[in-house]
Amino acid sequence: MEINIPDVLAEVEAAFARYEAALVGNDVAVLDELFWKSPLTLRYGGGENLYGYEAIAAFRSARSPAGLARTLEGTVVTTYGRDFATANTLFRRAAAPGKVGRQSQTWVRSPEGWRVVAAHVSLIDDPAA
Repeated sequence: MEINIPDVLAEVEAAFARYEAALVGNDVAVLDELFWKSPLTLRYGGGENLYGYEAIAAFRSARSPAGLARTLEGTVVTTYGRDFATANTLFRRAAAPGKVGRQSQTWVRSPEGWRVVAAHVSLIDDPAA
């Protein structure tokens, strides 16, 4: 298996950047588009465990658009072959001083393009604080 084939890595990095822009801009349509439309898709969030695309989409549509701005650091995107990838990043929000967020995504190439099939978001005390 080839790791980080340059053109595949560029595709996933672009999908990740599109996701990030949609997240901080509360573009729910793009966020919904980028999750795999399957009952097998899951997202563990800071205060919720969402099983299936429908639950994730319902969460997104009900979420407040306030306070979504954040900065990323330590982002690592890794591709495995041509159809599977992971993206992991740390994030900080001004509204959560002394905390650092962690985000993990599993991406799979589908007929529609790259889609998140599993995601995890958590917040911890900032070890650097």
